[in-house]
Amino acid sequence: MAIEQFGVCAEPNLHSYYLMFNVTDNKDAFIRKILAKLPAMFDEYAHNFSEANLNTVIAIGANYWDRYYPTARPSQLKAFEHIQVDNRVAPATNYDLYLQIRSDRADVNHVVSTKVCEMLGDAVELVEQVKGFRYLDGRDLTGFVDGTENPKGLHKREVALLDDSCGDFSKGSYLHIQRFRHNFKAWEGLETKQQEDIIGRTKVDDIEYASEDKAPTAHVKRTNLKDADGNSMEILRQSMPYGHMKNQGLFFVSFCYTPVNFEEQLKSMYAGDEHGNYDHILKYTQAETGASFFVPSMDLLEQAAEL
Repeated sequence: MAIEQFGVCAEPNLHSYYLMFNVTDNKDAFIRKILAKLPAMFDEYAHNFSEANLNTVIAIGANYWDRYYPTARPSQLKAFEHIQVDNRVAPATNYDLYLQIRSDRADVNHVVSTKVCEMLGDAVELVEQVKGFRYLDGRDLTGFVDGTENPKGLHKREVALLDDSCGDFSKGSYLHIQRFRHNFKAWEGLETKQQEDIIGRTKVDDIEYASEDKAPTAHVKRTNLKDADGNSMEILRQSMPYGHMKNQGLFFVSFCYTPVNFEEQLKSMYAGDEHGNYDHILKYTQAETGASFFVPSMDLLEQAAEL
């Protein structure tokens, strides 16, 4: 039975460090061996700084997968699809590798991230790095609680991980990321009730509007979807705010046993429904990146090193 990367279903942390890399030509064999060694390094730091609650994720980009593991491919893995509808844009960005380091100590994240970059060396180019942080009681910088609809307890595993029937890809996960940049000048120009109507929840108490009170353009309405059988199309979010005084927003992270749930939510937000009702939060935030990955199990990381 495969063992998942524990960072996928880990509880929230106070700080995060997201690292996105592209791999140098002809370095694939080296990358496979280093990625297989990373979990042991993570375990060492987790032991040495046990109070930090270190959690990590290693993910392989959709466009890089065939070089990383040429013998098989997750059946639903595909590149992030660029979406543009009127002035609403969800761009696609190419990253070969994604490393997520989270803990309750920013210094531990820095130490571990530095070690990751040392081990990967000149086999990669560090394309982007983002530091995230917990804001107040788990809120986005817009002031609203983030991830309220997240699955809880053991249900996290059902939503985030492929089951044991999926062969080499059992206990893996489809991962999507987007870095959103918020327009705070426009957002803060709204009254609180206007903001709440856009989200579909109250701001302070995080109480969801009654169904009849939600606008068809509300964020909650556009993302709480059901499939043809009436089942909720859930994802496990691990998003965190990021930024400094000139550039702030949300680093969106989602895990799921299928990419379909995220893709349908994205279409609902940007393209909207047949009446043109799209997610009005997009008037106040812009995605600047977007990428899809697969998170292999611990077993698959080791198997890949032997190729």
